[in-house]
Amino acid sequence: MTEASDAVTPFLDRMRERGEWNPLWDGLAELDPHWTEDYLRTATQPWRSGVLPPKVIELLCIAVDAACTHMYAPGVRRHIRAALDLGVTAEEILEVLKLATVIGIHSCNIGAPILKEELDVREKGAASP
Repeated sequence: MTEASDAVTPFLDRMRERGEWNPLWDGLAELDPHWTEDYLRTATQPWRSGVLPPKVIELLCIAVDAACTHMYAPGVRRHIRAALDLGVTAEEILEVLKLATVIGIHSCNIGAPILKEELDVREKGAASP
């Protein structure tokens, strides 16, 4: 088995050189550099493929990072900055944030009927002799 310090990770090395490296990945890269290399190569493929415009990729990343299931503020900040640098407007970013909030509506869809049921049970219980 190769020692982590001896691992060949050209993709990670390029990310570090370009200033694209997130220090939160340091521990993972130390523990399993080959997996981290493979993962980040895969995760960043949309930027390299050219299939989607960079603006669209940044907007999608904002939506994912801002969603209630993720709520990753450093990513939201990083992708908003990148989107603005690419010419995305504040209005476009706000619309994406509005769309991302829709994910949280399920909390109300689940919670409101349960609340109503529990209130009905309490009301019936209080009315009982």
